[in-house]
Amino acid sequence: MNCKIRKWKLTDAKDIAVALSNKKIQDNLRDGLPYPYSEQDGIDFISSMLSANEDETFAFAITLDDKVIGSIGVFRQKNIHRQTAEMGYYIAEEYWGKGIMTDAVKQICEYVFKNSDILRIYAEPFAYNIGSCRVLEKTGFQYEGTLRNNAVKNGKVIDMKMYSLLREEQ
Repeated sequence: MNCKIRKWKLTDAKDIAVALSNKKIQDNLRDGLPYPYSEQDGIDFISSMLSANEDETFAFAITLDDKVIGSIGVFRQKNIHRQTAEMGYYIAEEYWGKGIMTDAVKQICEYVFKNSDILRIYAEPFAYNIGSCRVLEKTGFQYEGTLRNNAVKNGKVIDMKMYSLLREEQ
């Protein structure tokens, strides 16, 4: 299954509302997303991504046969970290374990390194999210360590893992 990443369209809101209304997906994301996630929430998110500074926010829909099945973004950091960017992503549950997210991560990293001065892309998955850690490992990200007691999710103190990919490693 080959996916494509592309710029968001407002008409994608319904598809992401369906994906993000799944508690299993939200359990692997940072807090702040409404649950259940409505089509209007999707419109608001897509609008903010479309109006964001394109040199700071690299946000794409993940598609399969032109159906949106997830989201991936790379976000430039500030100050002394201005050439570093954090990556985040999710994909609808029915597409887990099929290599699609691995393909999407490769595509966005190639895009960001080719179209910006970003030197380092990092991701911080929850330590319990083995699937996300495997995606990063399969795409060449280096494991840098465990961030102990780094977050509180669903009332539990949890570890996160730090992975990074450098421009010259791509």
